[in-house]
Amino acid sequence: MNEADSRHLSSQLEALGYHEADSSTDADLVVLNTCVIRQQAEDKAVGKLHTLKSMKKKKPNTTIALMGCMVGIKEAPRLKQRFPFVDVFMPPSETEPLLDYLGDQGLYDHNKLRDTREKAIRNAIQDEEFVLPALQRKSAVTAHVPIVLGCSHACTFCIIPYRRGIERSRPKQEIVHEVTTLVDQGIREVMLLGQIVDRYGTDLNEDYDLADLLYDVANINGLFRIRFLTSHPNWMTDKLIDAVKDIDKVCPQLEIPVQAGNDEVLANMRRGYTNAAYRTLVDRVRSRMPDAMVHTDIIVGFPGETDEQFMDTYSLLKDLRLDKVHLAKYSERPQTIATRKMEDDVTPVEKERRRKKIDELDTIIQTEKNSRLLHKTVEVLVEGRDDRKGRWRGRTLQNKLTYFEDNRDLLGKLVDVNINRAGPYSLLGSTSISLPSML
Repeated sequence: MNEADSRHLSSQLEALGYHEADSSTDADLVVLNTCVIRQQAEDKAVGKLHTLKSMKKKKPNTTIALMGCMVGIKEAPRLKQRFPFVDVFMPPSETEPLLDYLGDQGLYDHNKLRDTREKAIRNAIQDEEFVLPALQRKSAVTAHVPIVLGCSHACTFCIIPYRRGIERSRPKQEIVHEVTTLVDQGIREVMLLGQIVDRYGTDLNEDYDLADLLYDVANINGLFRIRFLTSHPNWMTDKLIDAVKDIDKVCPQLEIPVQAGNDEVLANMRRGYTNAAYRTLVDRVRSRMPDAMVHTDIIVGFPGETDEQFMDTYSLLKDLRLDKVHLAKYSERPQTIATRKMEDDVTPVEKERRRKKIDELDTIIQTEKNSRLLHKTVEVLVEGRDDRKGRWRGRTLQNKLTYFEDNRDLLGKLVDVNINRAGPYSLLGSTSISLPSML
């Protein structure tokens, strides 16, 4: 979401005459876009703000803007007291405060500013809003496209509803138009985003859901691949699973967070499903799509989680052998139900032990799974070069990171790669002499 917001803002600023500086110390305007999903992310943002404070002392005319979930929908007054050197505070996906500030300061042409500001306010569809920033033109292959903003589910651990507001689905015409304009500029893969992406359309006054949207986006000429995240087990319908199976452009890789494997912990998290229900869902996905990859999220050390309850999570992962685990230690987040009503009673040492235990299991599973690809050929969408070793970098349909060497310009191409080395987190291969027709 933050990458999509940053892209949008960058395009608007370039329309006003800005261009990207080599570093923040060279910039007249610095925008810090923040994530606070976990305490570590917020701490990182605060550290960066202290660096910017020192920079502003040396260059007082520098404009500093703070954007994203750290600002949220209500936090600006408190943050202004804490960080008085910040000039502008911008809620997630809202560029208007910065555009207003620039206009009030008379920094750029008011007519241009008014036009851009009006587009942002009414969220109208204008081609200019979807122009890639200069540094991404002819280099970006994938793009993130938000389709659901905010969230109304309010899991007890999650800060997103308090910072990004209630759930709002974007009209399908806007989404299709945005993807079309991105494809016209060279984008070959889009990631459709939502905090609970499966709930797309539930707040629209029409019989239209994520599965329907996937069919419409797949009809866009020049688009190679479609992904979406993040799903919720309660909203992963058979209609959606079948759409993933039937639409060639939709990658057979699903992000379905389970968060925990114990029913009492799941109830305390207010997730709305059980261990058994999640297992049944994974079976449904795999029975329809045997080649599908299922990724998940896990939180260890949730308030009240005993070692026995943690082992239920461990057993779930050991049994299901999912294809990737995004792992986090629980941390209190302001305003959430868990912070207000539950005691963070699992020690940091125990959280780390549990994290390490699952990480070790995940590494074993991924190593075994990836080893099955040795000496096989996979189709890779080339995203760029690895600067350290000069190898091309891309991903398979199942989202497996793959590196290979080739002297040709293959950016944005679909390439067959023969795998000759497989680790737990990436693959290494070589290209065939004959490349696919998509080249």
